[in-house]
Amino acid sequence: MSIKVGFISLGCPKNQTDLELMLARVNNAGFEIVEEDIRADVMIVNTCAFIKSAKEESIEAILDLDWLKKNRSLKGIVVTGCMAQRYFDEIKSELPEVDAVLSLGCEGEICEAIKKVYDGEKYFASSEPEKLVMEGDRVVSTPPYTAYLRIADGCDNRCSYCAIPLIRGGFRSRKIEDVVAEAKVLRGLGVKELCVIAQDTSAYGRDIYGKPSLDRLLKEICREVPDFEWIRLFYCYPDKITDSLIDAIASLPQVVKYIDLPIQHISEPVLKRMNRHGGPEVVIDAIRRLREKIPGIAIRTTVMTGFPGETGKDFDELLAFVKETRFERLGSFVYSREEGTPAYRFDGRVPRKTAERRMERIMEAQFDIAQELNAAKIGTVQTVLVEGWDPVSERWFGRTADSAPEIDPKVYFTSGRRPAEGDFVKVKIEEVLDYDLLGKALREDKK
Repeated sequence: MSIKVGFISLGCPKNQTDLELMLARVNNAGFEIVEEDIRADVMIVNTCAFIKSAKEESIEAILDLDWLKKNRSLKGIVVTGCMAQRYFDEIKSELPEVDAVLSLGCEGEICEAIKKVYDGEKYFASSEPEKLVMEGDRVVSTPPYTAYLRIADGCDNRCSYCAIPLIRGGFRSRKIEDVVAEAKVLRGLGVKELCVIAQDTSAYGRDIYGKPSLDRLLKEICREVPDFEWIRLFYCYPDKITDSLIDAIASLPQVVKYIDLPIQHISEPVLKRMNRHGGPEVVIDAIRRLREKIPGIAIRTTVMTGFPGETGKDFDELLAFVKETRFERLGSFVYSREEGTPAYRFDGRVPRKTAERRMERIMEAQFDIAQELNAAKIGTVQTVLVEGWDPVSERWFGRTADSAPEIDPKVYFTSGRRPAEGDFVKVKIEEVLDYDLLGKALREDKK
């Protein structure tokens, strides 16, 4: 009888691709992958440790699984991912519920860990994050029509608030030929939407080709795998938005006119304390060039409130910028004080309630902007990637090209036929519901 292995993946899509590589090793070793934790003999908890709330979520997941060890057939808990890297010793000493811990560089040992904990033994392995393997077979855990393509790992930006370099090490790119080969495999599996990710996607290739080469990579993917419907870019930094990258996005039909461009702030004093590369003028110039050369592009960004030293004047500048720029997509979060980062020692800490109220004001402004942008779509026909059926609204739902999986708004629509998940349908927009759109599918559709 094979060992039944379940999994929980927390955190970002980059972490998810790590899990998918591990699951392929598990599958190739002859273990059975199960979706329900109650059926599992061994559970993998792929953790996140980016901010305090992510760590708390990871610990809660581990403690919840301990109940299954005590009351059901679960024999072991294996902890992997960013928390395993950042807090390896603490997990060993302070979480006796955990039976195995693998740091990022040791995730290739997942099968050995599973065997050990199944037999009632402990297993702990730690090494540098740079030893993380980014190549190999994957068991894709996203819906079959969409997948993430990780092109690099680690980060060299050294933002003063961010623990990612401490956890995942320095920036390192994969070779173009390896990335393209994986893209071919994903397309062969039926993937229609390719989501390109890294901690800093726009820095791709600088370490191995001598300069940022995301534009070159996109051209190679589109040339070698021309039948992806959508190729989507995440986590591009304003200081690396080159004219050649903009030209590639504009000219390649498979690349959707959407970009994830985290800016974090716009006040020059705050950006300097954050150690962001480039001041307000770099952010403003990147946005201007994107919108001038790619009319209709959807820019998604994130901003932070409550960073140490952020004054009321700094915040007012950020709020005014958000209102003026009118981002198509925007998320806001409160600064999280992370040990080991330079900002952990900064003075001028902003009270939590003040930071939260500032975040709320940002999101209130963004809600009004989204309402206006959505209202302009009423009466238009949008191409929608079908994601499923919503029994509450009794409508199908999906996303347009300017919405990313999991994080962006949906389109809910009625249809005279039953579309399949992964179909592309034409939907006439009729109403706005908060951030989402409501509409009706037209007869013509695209598989």
